[in-house]
Amino acid sequence: MPRPRVIIADEDRGYIVPLQLKFVKEFFNRIDLEIVTDRQYFLELFSQPQKADILILSEELYDSSLQKHNIGYIFVMTEQNEETGTEELNVNKLYKYTSVKEIFNEIVGKSKEALHMEKDEKQETRVILVTSANGGAGKTTIAMGVSAFLTQYYGKRVLYLNAGRLQNFQYMLENDTPVTSPEIYTKLLNPSSQVYEEIKHVLRKEVFSYLPAFKAALMSVGLKYAVYGKIAQSAKKSGDYDFIVIDAECTFDEDKARLLDAADRVVIVTEQSVNAVQAVNALISNINGTKSDKYIFVCNKFEKESYNALISPSVTLKFTVNEYVEKFSVSGIPRCEELSEKEGIKKTAFLLL
Repeated sequence: MPRPRVIIADEDRGYIVPLQLKFVKEFFNRIDLEIVTDRQYFLELFSQPQKADILILSEELYDSSLQKHNIGYIFVMTEQNEETGTEELNVNKLYKYTSVKEIFNEIVGKSKEALHMEKDEKQETRVILVTSANGGAGKTTIAMGVSAFLTQYYGKRVLYLNAGRLQNFQYMLENDTPVTSPEIYTKLLNPSSQVYEEIKHVLRKEVFSYLPAFKAALMSVGLKYAVYGKIAQSAKKSGDYDFIVIDAECTFDEDKARLLDAADRVVIVTEQSVNAVQAVNALISNINGTKSDKYIFVCNKFEKESYNALISPSVTLKFTVNEYVEKFSVSGIPRCEELSEKEGIKKTAFLLL
């Protein structure tokens, strides 16, 4: 099914941007969104027959001749607050200076059919594995930042699982107390296919949902590394989440290979140093399919003025970096909300949507 074509036309750039962002946030890759801010371009565009599902435009650009085109719904943004309708059935007048939220809701409410909203199917839960080839690359920063961004800006239901043999992520959360219930550890010792349902009552939510840290290293509490994959698969079957983000350590073994296979997308975090790049090259040599869309490569802690092995002619790359996250500093302990504001982390999250 082709995506609905939505055109927003207004010469006032300052006004059009918030409405544009609202459509991007709510529909992102489900519509073809076009923005027109130049009058001459608008006239040239509609000098030829056009087909669009929704046209939103300022009163200054509206002309009854637009009715000749194949347009499902036309919304005219007026300077005056008029409650009267129009003689043209598919033309709706909206007061330009009400809130963006009200305008957006009215447009969507009147054009649900054109936006295929009634035909939307619930998307299957996607498992995102975030890992690295060497320690200290900042995979937890990326994983938690992406989880926070998907939750805060897109309203996605996200479960974060820190898959570390010795966990060290809880300091970034408000509640850093570990799982203490003996019953939970018993359930995880030999996890069933319903393990998520058996332990979900201990999950916490701050920005996103997460499984609290264990009270000691996996070895110390008698758990196997495979427990993380079993929790993720069980949670996926529940349908409670849009995304399950697994933050996996850099160790490469049989259990890690299973996580790589089971994940829908894999984010491999690197740095720009020679050691980090060579470590990723070595990891790639042991993984099949890294050239597919399943794998995303992110350079974290990027410093533009520093030596960058990723573009050095003396270093052979077996991968292509999809996104850069610039090095940043925070005062005190970094919080998930802060991480979600970083531009590179936002762009990484976009690649997962």
